[in-house]
Amino acid sequence: MIGNILVGLVALIHVYIVYLEMVLWDTPRGHKTFRLTPEFAGASKVLAANQGLYNGFLAAGLIWGLYLGAAGFQVKVFFLLCVAIAGLYGAATVGRKILYIQTVPAVVALLAVWLGW
Repeated sequence: MIGNILVGLVALIHVYIVYLEMVLWDTPRGHKTFRLTPEFAGASKVLAANQGLYNGFLAAGLIWGLYLGAAGFQVKVFFLLCVAIAGLYGAATVGRKILYIQTVPAVVALLAVWLGW
């Protein structure tokens, strides 16, 4: 129960990231969130949308795992591991903030799912 709630939270975080990267990237909100200049945001808008699409796949995988119920255990574990690894990479290459926004929630959800909470 708790594990599924946490998986849902991680999925919602990624749905919001999709929205930020695919819709708000080249807006004042996107500039502030990602610390972008308007020039860079405009030049990288297509790349950000592609990145947003990948985050959407992570969210979709987590939602799929929830949809499957108990049979979705392996799906949830796989996608939570993907989120955690992507977060580690992002924290190492972009900024530590990603560690707290993406990796920590994924690892906590993974532990809860793994322990059957």
